[in-house]
Amino acid sequence: MLRILIVDDEPPARLRMRQLLADGAASLAATVVGEADHGIAALELADQLQPDLVLLDIHMPGMTGIEVARHLAARAQPPAILFVTADDEQALAAFEVQALDYLVKPVRAERLAAALARAQRMAAHEPRLQQVAQALGAPRRHLTVSERGRLILVAIDEVVYLRAELKYVTIRTATREHLTEESLASLEQEFGERFVRIHRNALVARRSIRGFQRVRGAAVDGEAGDGHWEVLLAELPERLPISRRQWPTVKAAAVPS
Repeated sequence: MLRILIVDDEPPARLRMRQLLADGAASLAATVVGEADHGIAALELADQLQPDLVLLDIHMPGMTGIEVARHLAARAQPPAILFVTADDEQALAAFEVQALDYLVKPVRAERLAAALARAQRMAAHEPRLQQVAQALGAPRRHLTVSERGRLILVAIDEVVYLRAELKYVTIRTATREHLTEESLASLEQEFGERFVRIHRNALVARRSIRGFQRVRGAAVDGEAGDGHWEVLLAELPERLPISRRQWPTVKAAAVPS
């Protein structure tokens, strides 16, 4: 029995999907285990219910279906994803090229049955989702972190800096810190336009750089050492050191006003 989670921000769309699945219950061998009306609820329910398949609407406020799928695909045991979309030629072309299945609204019973049959043979494939996201120009707008058994959404626009510490990366906003197991290198690759590397273990949001300050080095034989530069942040009193290697790049990336 295929366990299905329905994700759509429109109640009528969720109702229609549930009715289609109920009408074809005998032949589809599928059961609905839950519904979600936005991205973060979808991620939480997916972790709680462990569905085999997520019927996932693409166009949702806050977090798009593509972004939800990318987070789900990173799970240790990801569900299969079946996208549901309005007739968007760009989206359909992206899915067809990557062989990811989709349904076009209004969903027809026979098309749903065929897609579910195929979904039972499909495995989630993160690289294909990444390529679809790139084709659609759909970068993530959030990072998800797990704290005390619940998922928290951190908007990329609110991140001041990212700093690698042991096996975790600290996500620092103006108000608090979060931890993620995503690597600093992968975050830099995905969000390189928003952040600049200031040190081998730190990325800083370009918009958060207020200026730079020179820190003199310790005196040796009565003479001051070369010292180093530090980043002054707009949102925090904290100052972050810039490595000598990264200084030319950081200086060029964010000239203070």
